[in-house]
Parts: sequence; structure tokens; C-alpha cells
Amino acid sequence: MDDKRLYSKLLGLQDPWFISDIEFNESDERIDIHVKHHNPIVVTCPVCRNSYAPYDHGPERVFQHLNTCQFKTFVHVRLPRVKCPTHGVRQILSEFGESGSDKTFAFESYLIDLAKECSIQAVSRLTGVSWDRLWHVVDRSVARGFKRKKQRLPIRIGVDEKSFAKGHTYETLVYDINKGTVEYVGDYRNQQSLEAYFRTFSYKERNAVEAVTMDMWDPYIAATKLHIPDALNKIIFDRFHVMKIITDAVDKVRREEHKELRKQNVDVLKGTRYLWLWARENVPPWRLPKFKELQNLDLKVCRAWAIKENLRHFWDYSNNMWAAKFFDKWYRWACHCRLEPIMKAAKTIKRHYKNIATYIRHRITNALGESLNGKIEKVKRLACGFRNREHYKTAIYFHCGGLDLYPKPPVIKTLQWKTS
Repeated sequence: MDDKRLYSKLLGLQDPWFISDIEFNESDERIDIHVKHHNPIVVTCPVCRNSYAPYDHGPERVFQHLNTCQFKTFVHVRLPRVKCPTHGVRQILSEFGESGSDKTFAFESYLIDLAKECSIQAVSRLTGVSWDRLWHVVDRSVARGFKRKKQRLPIRIGVDEKSFAKGHTYETLVYDINKGTVEYVGDYRNQQSLEAYFRTFSYKERNAVEAVTMDMWDPYIAATKLHIPDALNKIIFDRFHVMKIITDAVDKVRREEHKELRKQNVDVLKGTRYLWLWARENVPPWRLPKFKELQNLDLKVCRAWAIKENLRHFWDYSNNMWAAKFFDKWYRWACHCRLEPIMKAAKTIKRHYKNIATYIRHRITNALGESLNGKIEKVKRLACGFRNREHYKTAIYFHCGGLDLYPKPPVIKTLQWKTS
């Protein structure tokens, strides 16, 4: 098989396209493939899809293709233009790469695959493509994905925040709980951040929302109440954040008691922080003997830990009445334990009880959000942080948006033999 026939097969060329010349530059480790077309042909208007005789040819375009072994490979082609009676002179759709791109469909798809697994800097080292050109690929792929994606408001929404940089700089994230994707990334974590998302949908779409899970952040609560009809029966305060309130209180009890015991030269609580933060079943086997020994002592933190562990049973209930009875009993216990941090935490949870209890009807949490937050944190670490806020948002959509990122050749035949 000669070189031209081989590359015609590799590029998937079909008549009337053919390879006119192949330049092999060993010193630059580069291969240049020149593609032309036979005549006579007709070309297709990219707007109305009608076929006409070619008008002229545009300037030569050079598309970088997948490497041939270690040699960079480039495709050179001058695409015909069509003079449509309705739409004027138009460039035909390219069968080699997208409009505005200097990469073939195959090579751009390969770069997207690499960018999903590596940082942009690492992809640049592996492929020799500059950092700027790679970010252009990522930007284009996200824009392409949004263009293809139908805009809709999920019926089950998760709202959370993710830090962008030091100094309490945050982004507001909206998740589709059913699909496991990030639907929206907004600047900051104020009321306007979330309202900007809700305003893009009609009242009918917002009324169709069944549940919104979030933490107890007042700006998010206010935005949801303002834009989601019957929000009080749809907002769910996430289990993770509720338990964090009581867990932080347990840790405060431990710290205060540890200080008191050290004044008496007693160090029994030294190095035990996570024993009280872990759930009972998550305590490592090798720490169990020490933990059981501490539980046999008359410690304040033991009482605080028991109150914390008991609250976890609330989410096992499927009946509102029994859940309310359980919570009332737990609340009396917490408020009479004589542990100030626990009493304060219990009162905070009591104030938000109505929207904690909505979990019983909807049975959803922000666990998906925490999972996606972990994925976003991994992306941040790979990139060694982001200085550009727009790049950060683009990276979130790229990795977590569930978008169709890949370029696709035109579905119509843009150039073909003239039959008569």
C-alpha cells in the first residue's frame, strides 16, 4: 500500500477528496498532507443545505492531526465556498475540523480525553500543544456542550458552595441530583448568586421543582423562598450539614474538657479527637480498645458523643409523626445535658426542624454535592489552583457538567461529484 492510499484510509477520505502530496520532514519530525478534490463537483450551503456549483476556494487551512508514530501530522486543504442565492457566499462545512479550529475532529477529541484525566499543563507536556491552545480546546468544548444541551430546571436540585481561593472566596453550585451533574456555577455565595439561576426559568418550570437540598445558609434559603413556589415544603436541610453542627459541638466539648483535665495533669483525651468525630461503625478496629476504655470513664465528651450518635437515628424514620416524637425526646435530652455547646447546637437544629424533616418525604441528601465537591477539589489540585475565575468555572463544567464535549463532523455530505 503506497503512502497516499495509506493516509487516505487513515483520514477516512472519500471521493471526490484525494491526497495530492505528502511532505516528510525528518529533521522537524513533521508530516504535511495536502488534500484536494476532483472536478466537477457540487457543494452544499451550510444554512439551507441546497447544493450548487462551487463559487471559489477559501484560504488554505492547516489542521493538526493525530501523530504518525512520533511525527506530528498536519492536513492542508482549501475548502470550497458556495454562492447561495438566499444566503450569499458561504464557506462549506469542513469535514476535517470545526470552523475556527486548527485541529482535526480526531485530534481535538484526543485532547479532550487527555484533559479529562490530566491537568492542562500535563497535557501540554505530553502533546507539545501550548497551554493557551489547550484552554481554547476546553473553552470550545464547554461552549459546544452548552449549545447542545437543552436548558431545563431539574426537579430535584442540590445547592452548595465551593471555595475558589483563600479569603472566603466562594462559587455557588447548583446540582441536578437525578443526573449527578453541575448545572450552574455562580460567582460568590450570596442571594443574588442563586437568584440569577432561578430567573432564567419560567414560573411553570420553577413550580415543577420537587425538592431543593442545601445547608442552612440564609441567602440560599431566601433566594429559594423567593423563586420556588411552596418552597417551605421543598427545602431540605442536608443531613451532612445538620450532623456537622452537632459534631462540631462534640469537638468543642472535648477541647474544653481536655483543657480542664490537663490542669490536673490528666492526658486521657490527648490524640482522641477523631474517635469522637467518627461514627460508631467507622472507628478503626485498632482504636476500639482505647475507645471502649474512654467510654467507661465519666467524661463529658462521652455524653456529648452519645447525644450525637443518637441523632443519627432520626433519618431512619419514614413517618413524620414518629420522627417528631423521636426528635422531641432527643431535644429534651440535649437541652438537659448541661453541656453548653450541645445545648446551643440542639437549639439551632430545633429552629430549622421543619426543613430538616422534609427529608422524610423526599429521602434525598446533598451527598452527591459532596461527591462532586471532591471531584472539583481534585481538579483544583491537578491544576495547582486557579487564578482565573472563568477558567475555574469552565473546568467545573468540563469535568462535572455532564456535557457532550466532543466535536462532530457534519452529518451531511458537503462536497460531492456533479452527476449531470
